[in-house]
Amino acid sequence: MARLLSVNVGLPRDVPWRGETVHTGVFKSPVSGPRRVRRLNIEGDGQGDLRGHGGEMRAVLVYQADSYRHWSAHLGRDDLVHGNFGENLTVDGLADDEVCVGDRYRIGTAVFEVTQPRVTCYRVGMRLGEPRLPALLVSHGRPGFYLRVIDEGEVEAGQEIVKVADGPERMTVAEIDALLYRPPHPADRLERALRVDALSPGWQASFRALLEQARGDGDGAAGNAGLSPVSVTRPAWDGFRPLRVERVVDETPDVRSLWLTAPDRTPLPAARPGQYLTVRTLRTDGTPGTVRSYSLSGPPGAPGYRISVKREEHGRASTWLHTGVRAGDDLQAAAPRGAFVLQDLREDPRPVVLVSAGVGVTPLLAMLYALADDASRRQVWWLHATRNGRTHAFADEVRGLLRRLPDARLRVFYSRPGPDDHLDAGTTSGRLTADAVARLGLPRDAQAYLCGPDLFMRGVTEALEHHGIDPLHIHTEIFGATAGSTPGIAARKRPSPHSLPSSGPGPRVEFARSQVSATWNGDHDSLLDLAEACDVPTRWSCRTGVCRTCETALMSGAVDYTTEPVEQPPPSSALICCSRPDGDVVLDL
Repeated sequence: MARLLSVNVGLPRDVPWRGETVHTGVFKSPVSGPRRVRRLNIEGDGQGDLRGHGGEMRAVLVYQADSYRHWSAHLGRDDLVHGNFGENLTVDGLADDEVCVGDRYRIGTAVFEVTQPRVTCYRVGMRLGEPRLPALLVSHGRPGFYLRVIDEGEVEAGQEIVKVADGPERMTVAEIDALLYRPPHPADRLERALRVDALSPGWQASFRALLEQARGDGDGAAGNAGLSPVSVTRPAWDGFRPLRVERVVDETPDVRSLWLTAPDRTPLPAARPGQYLTVRTLRTDGTPGTVRSYSLSGPPGAPGYRISVKREEHGRASTWLHTGVRAGDDLQAAAPRGAFVLQDLREDPRPVVLVSAGVGVTPLLAMLYALADDASRRQVWWLHATRNGRTHAFADEVRGLLRRLPDARLRVFYSRPGPDDHLDAGTTSGRLTADAVARLGLPRDAQAYLCGPDLFMRGVTEALEHHGIDPLHIHTEIFGATAGSTPGIAARKRPSPHSLPSSGPGPRVEFARSQVSATWNGDHDSLLDLAEACDVPTRWSCRTGVCRTCETALMSGAVDYTTEPVEQPPPSSALICCSRPDGDVVLDL
């Protein structure tokens, strides 16, 4: 008979860590006597980061005494006490490889349901001074698990734990955990997991993404779709190569298209509709300069590439491409990349919704070309927002492509129409807002693709989800550097990205989107640490190669792993939390 050994609680506190302040509830301590269990937590307990912890499906965390004994031996420690792993309930029994998601247990007067394994997180390693611990919990199959409170009541150390119901499919916590984080990810097991209604929505979403990937809906994409956007294909070439500017076309007063071909006139490798091209500028002395990425806007099957660049007021790269590049010049470019691509669903009748603002039209235009060239019979919606006809790039080109599709809908929104702008059924005055989206009558089973400024996409994404479109079927691409994600770190004003003073020889590390670089001299533990020293916005969670939040496109060069990832990323990307450069590298950060 399983038994409750300890009830552990703790309110969130601010903790110094690596020069930052972490707001966390991971510090739990045993309490005596009965404690009331409520829907969201135990009396006296709280969670610091409610995006990654807490809520109804993660109200109570369980860890086992047997795992404490395992870690004491493995880590060579004799100082571990109940609550050290951030758990609310320390138990004797209920092993991760025996307890199944959906199982229900009575403890005292409360009834609980198992909902998911513990999500890997750096804070449990911070709590114990063991940075590798998040990866070890997964690789050793000892994550612990969360409970949902079915019936509120009181619990107390020493009480027996009584199983009152078996979960469906009999998939253990350890099996569910490995299915997400460790290869392989077989479709039949993913389907079984998705039949467990008790499984938390976040894990269900990850398994649906993995299932689409396993079934081929992701076009054989490499990576783990359940944890991060996946690379669609291996880049066609390594590093940078010259491409010749065949011709230049001014689309609007501030958007210029450059048509690029191979200098020897051989066809360039085909790009997927939605991918981007990375260009390296040249300084006035002819040395390599800024690295910037631009979506490909031309027909995906053409022998050359087209990029369309908006001139930004203080944009060094865009200004150079507008004023310093002419037909006949050569550019240095990395191969097309990107996970924001039109899904190859020729047998799928689901509608397609393409939504853009301003120059965000460029990757969607490539997708529209692909649909038109394929003579797609799917319903296609084209939604575009711009200021007026003067700033409306590719207007005639888009209308021509839509005429080639048997079931296409056009809606263009001019926020400040000019006196000469012609407004009709397809073009209206106003903004593409959430209310406007709600009035369109979009099909709820659509695949939606969005590109534009961050605020625009957040608003439209929320509107589409509210309308009933599955979040898994809403795909987004943003301009510039992606926003950082540093869970639990207290907000503070941060400097702009900056280079570091060179200190001796070493590989050159370029952060392309942030337009800064640094020399790798061994002073930092990982590329993530180096990026943070340069105040480059980064995204991470576990910092040990498990969660893949830090996965970053590797535009040039190669990396070595200081800690072997639980699942290897494709060669075209790097887990920057646990890697270092193997020679010069360019990262899409």
